[in-house]
Amino acid sequence: MKDYPDKMNVEQARAFRDDVLNIVAQIPKGKVTTYGHIATLAGWPSHARMVGRTLRYTPGAVVLPCHRVVNAVGRTAPGWSKQRQLLEEEGVKFKANGRVDMQSHLWLY
Repeated sequence: MKDYPDKMNVEQARAFRDDVLNIVAQIPKGKVTTYGHIATLAGWPSHARMVGRTLRYTPGAVVLPCHRVVNAVGRTAPGWSKQRQLLEEEGVKFKANGRVDMQSHLWLY
């Protein structure tokens, strides 16, 4: 695992978690954003993977629109087949390669 020179202490990790959950809660229906963009908005631009872990392992995150978070090229989360269905129900379009049409649906806070 990459050794980050800017490791978080416990207080920073809690603030990061709270910021991530707050940002995800604001993603509008029919839009998506990326793990990296959320990490940047939370003040930790090199921590995109931690955004994913936060969403996966935080109790209560399941009530948030986590399905609106994709990777930088519009790929949905591996192993979560329902994510695409949820996005399509909100009007999000996918390209022939199976990725979200980021040009049409990207939300930049």
